Amino acid sequence: MNVMIIDDDPLVSMSLKIILETDKSGDPITVLATGTSGREAVELYAEHKPDVLLMDIRMEDMNGLEAGEKIISDHPGAKILLLTTFLDDEYINKALKLGVKGYVLKQDCKGLPSTVRAIYEGQTVFGGKVVEKLPDIMNRKEKFDYEAHGITDKEKQMIELVADGLSNKEIASKMFLGEGTVRNMMSSVLDKLGLRDRTQLACYYYQEIKP
Repeated sequence: MNVMIIDDDPLVSMSLKIILETDKSGDPITVLATGTSGREAVELYAEHKPDVLLMDIRMEDMNGLEAGEKIISDHPGAKILLLTTFLDDEYINKALKLGVKGYVLKQDCKGLPSTVRAIYEGQTVFGGKVVEKLPDIMNRKEKFDYEAHGITDKEKQMIELVADGLSNKEIASKMFLGEGTVRNMMSSVLDKLGLRDRTQLACYYYQEIKP
């Protein structure tokens, strides 16, 4: 089995290489190459096409998540195991979306050779502390991206007031605007979100926007 290790600390890469190559509990593991940045990971993966890629997340130039996205895009069958010291919800969430095969804390990597072999055989492996976080992360609603929908701060305020049940007249008074301006804003927001009327907008707010 051929693997590749990417970590911004060469000493960590060397330690992991020794752990993997000296393990006798299963099929031999060979470390084909090591690198220190996400950009190197992309380049070395294309050159060596390892069975499993072990990669840190926080690195200069290009982090492990960015590199993983590029590698999986270019090589859909890539098996990536993220090794990090950070039990970060955002990192875990992004890793899940990318489709990496493992997320393990460096502090918990005593069984690393077994983890690498499991990933090689098609399993997905997450460290114990990571697994504890998965239910909360997977059930959490993502923060709504107003900017991606072209919604301005004023329009955002109007949406919240509509969701609170205020009429155009009441919204105009709250926002110190004319009713005509509020009606125009309403039409603009409905068009941007692909909705029919203010009732749909209120429902949309509670289903898709409200944290």
